[in-house]
Amino acid sequence: MIQGTLYIISAPSGTGKSSLIKELFKKKLLYDIQVSISYTTRSARQGEVNGIHYFFISKTDFLEMADNNEFLEYACVFGNYYGTSRIMIENILKNGVDILLDIDWQGAQQIRKVMPIVCSIFILPPSKDELYLRLCGRGQDSSIVIEKRMSQALSEIEHYNEYDHLIINDDFNTALSDFQSILRSGRLRLCRQIQQYDSLIRKLLAD
Repeated sequence: MIQGTLYIISAPSGTGKSSLIKELFKKKLLYDIQVSISYTTRSARQGEVNGIHYFFISKTDFLEMADNNEFLEYACVFGNYYGTSRIMIENILKNGVDILLDIDWQGAQQIRKVMPIVCSIFILPPSKDELYLRLCGRGQDSSIVIEKRMSQALSEIEHYNEYDHLIINDDFNTALSDFQSILRSGRLRLCRQIQQYDSLIRKLLAD
């Protein structure tokens, strides 16, 4: 069975990461890929569905899972816990399906320690001013929260050079094309192609 690839996607809040991922899945991709669903202790926002956007659980249950080493990574962000199920990721990859894992740089560092073979992508805004406008434009946070998110964003951006790929989300369609190209190139890696076309290669090399 061909092993799937784990893709780590990180970006400051307001950069457009979620929009890029959402738009990607509207495309008719030629391969199996899905987004990892994280566990969180925060309350569901309007329109969010348990088991689709997140697995919403209590803080007590979350910490119990963490104590049992059930997370590949987890972190506390703005007072809420977020974590990635170890078993869920491993099972999906074993079935040859690629996974997009939307986490911050701290989570990415944790993942690399236990799963060194990953492909990581960092997304940057075109400017600080544009990032601020995008955060304000969402209309879901107070001015105090926006200032906190801006401060957090600048801290996160410092870790861009820990990633394999860098996308600047200035023009959305260009950023989406770059995103797709990275995922497609992953499918064309030699190790993946050998696994998929082993029989063909053997025939071509046969005397």
